[in-house]
Amino acid sequence: MNIELTDMEFRRLLDMAYIGNWILNSTRGFDRIKEYDDVESKLFSHCTSCEMPTLVEYSSGNAQPSSAFEDGGIHEAIADYEDSVFFEILAEELARRDMEFEPIGPDNMTELADRIDEYIAEFEQNGVDNISLDK
Repeated sequence: MNIELTDMEFRRLLDMAYIGNWILNSTRGFDRIKEYDDVESKLFSHCTSCEMPTLVEYSSGNAQPSSAFEDGGIHEAIADYEDSVFFEILAEELARRDMEFEPIGPDNMTELADRIDEYIAEFEQNGVDNISLDK
């Protein structure tokens, strides 16, 4: 298979592959999904021929994202995603708790959505500053 990409498209593909592999493997420790690491390595191995040699490093003969790549802002994008997902999940869990975890259906979907929206607005304004736990 051959895919033709511009340099900018290839660079964006590197970002997407890295982010995808990060989500799939970053929490797995030594139980990584090797097939995803292999695809990422294969993509990054083309950096030299695409005149992007600073984006790749080699370890034990395997291409991997370089420190320059990892320090170039990709983790800020991942952190933004993680923050968004965290607040969305927290808002839904709190809204469901407020509704005493009753099953959600057509009759109460609007109530759930409204409660989620209220929590999201609170988090956007104050982050977690107003969250407290009863001991």
